[in-house]
Amino acid sequence: MVRANGAVSLRELARVVQTSEVTVRRDVRALEAEGLLDRRHGGAVLPGGFTRESGYPHKSHLATAEKTAIADVAAGLVQEGEAIVVGAGTTTQELARRLARVPGLTVVTNSLLVAQALAHANRVEVVMTGGTLRGSNYALVGSGAEQSLHGLRVSRAFLSGAGLTAERGLSTSNMLSASVDRALVQAAAEVVVIADHNKLGTDTMFQTVPTHMITRLVTDEPPAHDDRAAMELQALADQGVQITVAGGGPGTSAAASTRQARQHRRDVPLPGQRGTRHPGGPQLRSAPLPQDAQERQARVADLRRR
Repeated sequence: MVRANGAVSLRELARVVQTSEVTVRRDVRALEAEGLLDRRHGGAVLPGGFTRESGYPHKSHLATAEKTAIADVAAGLVQEGEAIVVGAGTTTQELARRLARVPGLTVVTNSLLVAQALAHANRVEVVMTGGTLRGSNYALVGSGAEQSLHGLRVSRAFLSGAGLTAERGLSTSNMLSASVDRALVQAAAEVVVIADHNKLGTDTMFQTVPTHMITRLVTDEPPAHDDRAAMELQALADQGVQITVAGGGPGTSAAASTRQARQHRRDVPLPGQRGTRHPGGPQLRSAPLPQDAQERQARVADLRRR
């Protein structure tokens, strides 16, 4: 299936072979160890090279509970009367659904999905960029989109992407999308990346936001067995990115994940933070890491020493 399609989700694999996603995940890890495929974005891709971008129908079914929890927390950063930019993606679409409740908000976006989610929010003003429609993710790209952002200044940008590493920051597999995302970043005083743990440690062709320009990452709790994501989170924190972890994880329902996000939202205390206050924004309190996260950090430190 991977050879035929280039990528396949764990959910689809579980359906085809009629077993659980836990079993499929274990088997995919074994196949990756043999060099037959690479694990990416809640699924698997052909080995070697950079991850290819999936279309909207595929991405909309990946990590839905995690995206719900992340969007719930990210929406709490937005205050009444703010002006923000929101990029394209399924996670930003989830965020937009929650922003519809924020009065006096102005949202600038190049995403038809984000605009559609806010279309009936009569207290939110939506400003769309120009550009050429890219059908795979329903985003406006090209010089028209970039030129419409010149001279714009907003409080913060909310962006997703195809991959996130401490070495290169946020990246995507499409050159036109990357160029518009860079223009969105230039318009914002702060940059908030919203991405589920499956994107941590994944690198794709075109860099959109270098690590030093990322103010905050809102993500979900990586599974205990996902050392790669845990190491990437620690490396991002070491470079000054503020990490906010939403509750919920694989196998958690969307409703339960959202409740956990509200109850267990926390900021990971970081060495040498670049500033924790957002003008006009909510102030999230730092809390000690739970025991499992402390153990994971200890494993990361041990790996580094070795």
